[in-house]
Amino acid sequence: MNYIVKIISIQPVTHDVKCFRLEKPMGYEYLPGHATDVSINKPELEDQTRPFTFTALTSEPYLEFTIKGYPERHGITDQLHHLRPGDELIIRDSWGAIDYKGPGYFIAGGAGITPFIAILRSLYKENKITGNKLFFSNKTFADIIYKEELIKILGDDVIFIMTKDNREGGESGRINEEFIKKNITDFSKHFYVCGPDPMVLEIVNTLQKAGASTDALVFEK
Repeated sequence: MNYIVKIISIQPVTHDVKCFRLEKPMGYEYLPGHATDVSINKPELEDQTRPFTFTALTSEPYLEFTIKGYPERHGITDQLHHLRPGDELIIRDSWGAIDYKGPGYFIAGGAGITPFIAILRSLYKENKITGNKLFFSNKTFADIIYKEELIKILGDDVIFIMTKDNREGGESGRINEEFIKKNITDFSKHFYVCGPDPMVLEIVNTLQKAGASTDALVFEK
């Protein structure tokens, strides 16, 4: 089913990421980590859909997407970043992207953090965040989405890894086999992985070789 919703507000999150808050249709439901297909309500764009994950708590009276713009691609994300409050989007019914199965390790690269935002916010609100750890890779500190909030939610259990910018407060390098062997000791936990496809493939393969159960690996397929 299609729902036409107005944009309530648009706020910058980083230099290339914006938070879009939208009207919430009556009775619309989703779970933390779930997504929907989104298009812009204009005749030339309404059939061009892209999947985006909800980042607000399900109890909020609005819907929220946290979206990185890619102006060089001249695609939907670039078009979204040129919209204003009052403009309309078309969303569809929600579907499962990432489902929370229990405490474990969240591993994210760049905008791959977005499927985890609502999950982590929900766990924090319910006082169930204990036992979870986040490894979050970005190019630079300026690219970290919701940095302060993630620190508030996870405290010492969030580790920021920078591939280009090595400053105090994070580690330099990549989340690869060497990093995983150094930082993960319990491979019986759940693993939630989201990021660029090559990164996800490398990490999932590394975790499986290290002994992680296939059933314990949660990632977008």
